[in-house]
Amino acid sequence: MRCTSVLALVSVAAAMAGAGSRPADARLAAPGDSHRSDRKESMRLDGRTRSYLVHVPAGYDGRRALPLVIVLHGGGGNYKFAAKMTGFSEKADREQFLVAYPNGSGPFSGNFLTWDAGDCCGYAKRKRVDDVAFVGALIDRLEREFAVDPSRIYVAGFSNGAMMAYQAGCALADRLAAIAAVSGSMSGKEPLPVRPLPVIILHGTADHHVPYGGGPGKLAKWGYPVNKQPVSYAVKFWVSRDGASADPLRDEKGKLTVETYAGGNGGSEVVLYTIKGARHAWPGGRRAWVGADAPCPDVSATDTIWDFFKRHPGAGAGQSHSDVCAMPPDKSI
Repeated sequence: MRCTSVLALVSVAAAMAGAGSRPADARLAAPGDSHRSDRKESMRLDGRTRSYLVHVPAGYDGRRALPLVIVLHGGGGNYKFAAKMTGFSEKADREQFLVAYPNGSGPFSGNFLTWDAGDCCGYAKRKRVDDVAFVGALIDRLEREFAVDPSRIYVAGFSNGAMMAYQAGCALADRLAAIAAVSGSMSGKEPLPVRPLPVIILHGTADHHVPYGGGPGKLAKWGYPVNKQPVSYAVKFWVSRDGASADPLRDEKGKLTVETYAGGNGGSEVVLYTIKGARHAWPGGRRAWVGADAPCPDVSATDTIWDFFKRHPGAGAGQSHSDVCAMPPDKSI
């Protein structure tokens, strides 16, 4: 099934700073205010205006602390793409959690945006935008403005956003309960998270933009000579850090192969969904734009990720934010 990546849009980015302004009608969620369930907000950070969309589930009254899921768009996209392709807002209404869709940065206001995920991508990498600090600041603000359960904060990302989710998993491990990466990869330069962290990974074997087996993929064609690690590297990295079993439980059904590396410290685990023949898209989701490949229908990434997140509450609350990362003792992974 075809998946043309939103990463293709990254090539349009030039050298101007992305900026935005706080909409005049932006305000906090109020009890019973379900008709205003999407809030477009912004903040100033490191001399930049950073924008984001918050979806408040129907029926939110501020009396009960809810989980928070931060969803990171792919390279060349924006928060509208992330909301459309994943359907996380609809899932949040059914399951009662908050969703935040932050924007990356780029030369045009609100479009063709990327994340600085270490060795990718585009404008954010060239300008060395501190996106880890943005995710942390976003958590701080949402905890102030909404009833957020600090023990159930999660990050999920697609493509360049998945790369960013891995970065957040390291740098903000003390604040997160779990992360999810869809069609993303690691650079091989990441430091070790300060503590074990549950991780779920979904990736198609026919992904030509972020290849399952590693390498530059189509990014090199567009002027981004990024030599990405294979999916197996990410699995080994997190299994090693979590202290999980190196021998996974394996389940095969149709085009899906699910490998569960269980028994990690603190209840952590690593789960890999390998989707045969799937390309660069959000499984079970929608096309973010007309030129994108069709998502594979064999599994819903959104449902699968939320089920995984629900199994892992409480891991990240109340730990020190200092010395968050340390270098892995075994660089052979």
